[in-house]
Amino acid sequence: MTLYRALLNIINTDEHPLRHWAKLIPEQVEKGLSPKRYGKFEQWQNAINCLPDLSVSNVDLVNKVSLSTSETFTDTTREEIKNQLKQLHPWRKGPFDFFGIHIDTEWHSDWKWDRIKDHIRPLKNKTILDVGCGNGYHCWRMAGMGAELVIGIDPTAVFVMQYQLIQKYIQSENVFVLPAGIDDVPANLQAFDTVFSMGVLYHRKSPVEHLQQLHQCLKPSGELVLETLIIDGNGDEILFPEDRYAQMNNVWFLPTIPLLTKWLARCKFKNIRVVDVNQTSLQEQRATEWMTFNSLSDFLDPDNTNLTIEGYPAPKRVIILADKN
Repeated sequence: MTLYRALLNIINTDEHPLRHWAKLIPEQVEKGLSPKRYGKFEQWQNAINCLPDLSVSNVDLVNKVSLSTSETFTDTTREEIKNQLKQLHPWRKGPFDFFGIHIDTEWHSDWKWDRIKDHIRPLKNKTILDVGCGNGYHCWRMAGMGAELVIGIDPTAVFVMQYQLIQKYIQSENVFVLPAGIDDVPANLQAFDTVFSMGVLYHRKSPVEHLQQLHQCLKPSGELVLETLIIDGNGDEILFPEDRYAQMNNVWFLPTIPLLTKWLARCKFKNIRVVDVNQTSLQEQRATEWMTFNSLSDFLDPDNTNLTIEGYPAPKRVIILADKN
């Protein structure tokens, strides 16, 4: 809990809108990062502990997520650092530049950020929630835009440990990634200026319930940034995969943009606007030495990359912004 004490110091006051969540966070962290639940937990923790104590001379969160040091170290030391970083495989969101080591993650999350950043409201001095944030890559970019407080949530322990590894050097007092999901967030907080939900909606068995949860997290007139899979169509069509979609067994609903817009309106969002539609390319999501499992190329029809291996339309993503009514 030491890492999250700064967060509790911020929000555990009688006046803070997140004070109700503060009471739950210690238990959520203990449960979400329990060594008894994860066989590799000791390996992850040792990897973080074995990294050298380097002084950070520069942190760039504006153009990328990059750490540099004025200290000199040998190629052998650099290789040892790289090996420790790889103990937290798989690295899915990024990339990161880590003291001259380029972590070439599965996703070019920087491309997604470039598609978003010029459309959203300014984040300076704002309180932000990033749902399903992975290792917090976008959280750091939000901090680079001047956010006052960024809280990311993700239930996958290894991603939270990747955040802790980066935090070991940045030692930020306003960026936190918690081992939690949206169901762990207290209802009706109305605490965040902007809420991001990127790559989550299609994993929810009840997408409308998810949109309602996001609505409850926002302050009045707050902004939702929603990125999700869609299918082409001008009506209320929806794709409900019979079993798997692009080899994922937890994809439930892929709507058309008109249907998604209706869902948002039904959940009392207003000023709903599409800012980007993009079919995921083999350059944006792929296997690398930092994520050696199967990736997008393995999930598509080898004879027609416009189809998944199951014969469904290939992944296409929309970014929609909406305001809380």
